[in-house]
Amino acid sequence: MNKEGITGYVKRTQRNYSLAFKLEIVNAVEKGELTYKQAQLRHGIQGKSTVLVWLRKHGRLDWKESEIMKKDTPNKKIKELERKLKRLQAEKEVLNRAIDIADDQFGTDIRKKYLSLLSAATEQAPEKDDETSNS
Repeated sequence: MNKEGITGYVKRTQRNYSLAFKLEIVNAVEKGELTYKQAQLRHGIQGKSTVLVWLRKHGRLDWKESEIMKKDTPNKKIKELERKLKRLQAEKEVLNRAIDIADDQFGTDIRKKYLSLLSAATEQAPEKDDETSNS
């Protein structure tokens, strides 16, 4: 009985890949569609560093540093930034509500006071610039 009949697995030998195939893999990894390990598994590439070598040779990104491998894909980064944006919007809403409550309780108008101070400061800033440019 041969080994193929028992396991159904045939070990592949070293293989030469076409440049088009290599570039396709590199583009998929750099776009964030796959990690280099997923590309290796999906396409049956046996060498553990083969895809990394292609990325270093044909890629547009700097694949020389090992920390880059640990970084998130662009899609993960976008999702992380979207979560941060939602959190910041929620914080802004809470602060605006706190200002409204403070205005009601103390009978003040914090936003108008702040905005008037801000506009006064910006009006004075150009005057100082004008004085220095005339000197």
